[in-house]
Formats: sequence, structure tokens, C-alpha cells
Amino acid sequence: MNGVHDMGGMHGFGPIDPEPDEPVFHTQWEARVYGLASAFGAVGDWTLDADRHATETIAPHIYLNASYYEKWFLSMHTLLLAGGYVSEEELASGKMATPARPVEGVLRPAGVEDYVHDASLSSRPAGSDPAYAVGQQVRARNTNPPGHTRLPRYARGRIGTVEGIHGCHIFPDSNAHGRGEQPQWLYSVRFTAQELWGAGQPRRTDIYIDLWEPYLGQVDTDD
Repeated sequence: MNGVHDMGGMHGFGPIDPEPDEPVFHTQWEARVYGLASAFGAVGDWTLDADRHATETIAPHIYLNASYYEKWFLSMHTLLLAGGYVSEEELASGKMATPARPVEGVLRPAGVEDYVHDASLSSRPAGSDPAYAVGQQVRARNTNPPGHTRLPRYARGRIGTVEGIHGCHIFPDSNAHGRGEQPQWLYSVRFTAQELWGAGQPRRTDIYIDLWEPYLGQVDTDD
């Protein structure tokens, strides 16, 4: 899906000014949104990829003016409505209008730390050998899928070099839409800034992007 969320390499948004000593949460409501998102994620009715896709469906004029945790809240809004957990009436009033829908997955206080720090959630056993090797040149496919993808728009059609192999991981493009995990090999691919954005970019600047195998293709001998 192409949209305003895919902002890498786009111009006109001004400089990035990191906030010195930025706190984890600026206000209490941000912490509450994070907690709600974690609790609903543990229910298991949608995946992280579905959550990301829900964020991508936020209307552009709202997305560009929303803060980080406002986007989290709006994504949750979409998923809760789609899952039948709340109604528009309940969201507007802040009050329950019908009995709560029971859930199986409940995130208890004792399990929060393990849930938040579990970095192995997307790793899966390999069903085949990787198609590409470290040091091999690859070309990111020039594709514009209508659904979710983690292939950045600015990298499509560009040539890079495989610098590492992370193993097999859940494929976001299928998992976001309920089509199964379909695990695929995940590679760290290095691109030069000049390859991505033209000859005027610094020569010694490289960008590393984690890309799934279906995003990649062979480099022609004429390239």
C-alpha cells in the first residue's frame, strides 16, 4: 500500500529535530494507550501486522497531524470496531451499551514484562534454504501492492547487497490480512544513499533495510 505513512525519502516535511532527554511518555494518556494496545494485542484477535495496516488506513489529513500515540489510538479504534468489541455509540459516549464480549487471552500484571520484551514472536522454523547469500547483490522488486507491505517505496527497483540473514520470520504482507503467517527468509540489505536517492547524496552513507525474500529478485547481468 502506498500512502502518507511511507515517508522515507520524501521532501517537504522539514528537519528531524530529536527531543533532548525525551521521556518514554509525555502525558499519562500516552501510557494508557500503550497499555490498552498491549492488553488488546494479548487477546490474540489481530496481529501486529494487522495493527500496522490499520494505522495505514488513517485518512492522510488526520495521519499527518496526529502524534505517535494518537495513531496508536486511531488504529485501535479501527480494530476494535472491526472485531465487534465496541460500537461507534460506545466510543462516542465512553460508556458500555451492551454486555462486554468475553475474551480468552488476558494479559495479567505478572506477564506484562515478558510480553513486552518477547523478541521471538515473529521467528519461525525454516522450510527451505535461503535463496540469497551474504555478499550477493539483489534488486528490490518494483511493486505496488494494494495491501500491507514492509517494502519501502523508496527502495523499490533499487540494487543492494545482502549483509546478513536473520532467519525465517512471519511474512507481514499475508499476516496483516488473515492469510496466514507464510514464514519467509528475512535479509539485511545494504543500499547506498546514491542508489536510493541519486548522485547528489553522500558517497559514504549506507542504509540497511530488513527485507523479506519475496521482496527481492536477482540482479541482471546488464545492471
